Amino acid sequence: MASPFVHLELNTTDVSKAKAFYAALFDWKAEDVPAGLSTYSMLGAGRGTAGGMLRHTAAGASSAWLAYVKVDDIAAATEKAKLLGATLMQEVTEVPGMGWLCIIIDPTGAALGIWKPKT
Repeated sequence: MASPFVHLELNTTDVSKAKAFYAALFDWKAEDVPAGLSTYSMLGAGRGTAGGMLRHTAAGASSAWLAYVKVDDIAAATEKAKLLGATLMQEVTEVPGMGWLCIIIDPTGAALGIWKPKT
């Protein structure tokens, strides 16, 4: 696959409750890392796609998983998505030391993250 899924992220209304649930269900371990004014909980990749969870910042939004697709050129991918009818939920944003992301809403209303790693 030219642009594989590389990260799954849980945007949740209750991080502690989500951590406890997934730890009990799948034995997932979460490592909290500072993320600006908040905390991001990285889920060990082991075998398979990496993941993480954070507190949802959209007012009134319910908890939901978001998939990220890796690209070589995030600016070009973002522009192409817009030309194809997507809207931007989050502009291209740098994740210090890691890479860049943006979140699009495709023409059917589905959210998708686009990810460009730093190296």
